[in-house]
Parts: sequence; structure tokens; C-alpha cells
Amino acid sequence: MEKIAKTQLIDAVAQKASLTKKESAEAITVLLEEVVSALKAGKTVGLPGLGTLSITETKERTGVKPGTTEKITIAAGKKIRFKAASNLLPE
Repeated sequence: MEKIAKTQLIDAVAQKASLTKKESAEAITVLLEEVVSALKAGKTVGLPGLGTLSITETKERTGVKPGTTEKITIAAGKKIRFKAASNLLPE
């Protein structure tokens, strides 16, 4: 699977939206900052045609320490959940 870097996104947005690379970079940077800010504030972020990002709580659970068989307790916490838009999923 090939990864697309931020610079490649900047180039694509600049070309398709008739923006300079600087304008495109600023727009993408602001978008990403707003997504991160919203998630940190506990909000859900909907990206039409892509999916939805949200924060979910994880429960405390038992795990195994890597490289040993020692059981450890993994603390409760939070994680980011992504639910893909239905048009992205294969039929």
C-alpha cells in the first residue's frame, strides 16, 4: 500500500483548486489543525465522502508484557476511532 505524503496532498490541492502551493499548504495545515483541535475537545469530525473521526473511551484490560508471559493491567484511556463512509467500502 502506498502512502501519500502531505507534500503530495499540497501539490494535488494546488493543481486542482488553482491555488499556489503556499496557499494550498496553508489550507491543508489549517484543516489538519482544526481536526486535531476538535478531537482534543471531544468533538466528532465528519469528513464528507471520507468518514467520521471520533474519540472513544477504552476500558481497563489485562494484557501480556511483550517478550514475557507476565500479565499486566493496561489502563483505561482514549483512542481515535475512524468510521469509513459507506461509499469507500468495497462492495
